[in-house]
Amino acid sequence: MSLGLIIAIVGAALATIIAGLGSAIAVKSAGRAAAGVLSEKPELFGKVLLLQILPGTQGIYGFLAAFIVVFKIGLLGGDVAALTTETGWAYFIACMPIAINGFLSAILQGQVAVSSIHMTAKQPEASARGMTLTAMVETYAILALLISILLIFGI
Repeated sequence: MSLGLIIAIVGAALATIIAGLGSAIAVKSAGRAAAGVLSEKPELFGKVLLLQILPGTQGIYGFLAAFIVVFKIGLLGGDVAALTTETGWAYFIACMPIAINGFLSAILQGQVAVSSIHMTAKQPEASARGMTLTAMVETYAILALLISILLIFGI
């Protein structure tokens, strides 16, 4: 196994791990807020569940970027590429936009989700507004994913 291949695999792994960690932290925070609301208003389960789920997408985006790298370097097809060190670093760097932005945007989206869950507890009819506010943070995770995908396919 070449050094370039190892570097590319580490980049793919970090895209999944770092973005997934941000999502896990955010979903946990939103889940705690949701549990508090549901202890008094169990009828709001569907509304607060949607708000809790939203920050989990960044982990999925990191996984998607990693999957594309793993596919491109041949780990899934059995014909593993012998990558140069430079190419390995190119894959590594291509994974960083979604790794870093996925981590941070998930945590920030989780904070908005927590606030939206609290708003929903007081005004259940405002839950759609809370989803809109929470989804706005998602925009930046999507942009980071697109940049990572463009960089990966450009290698």
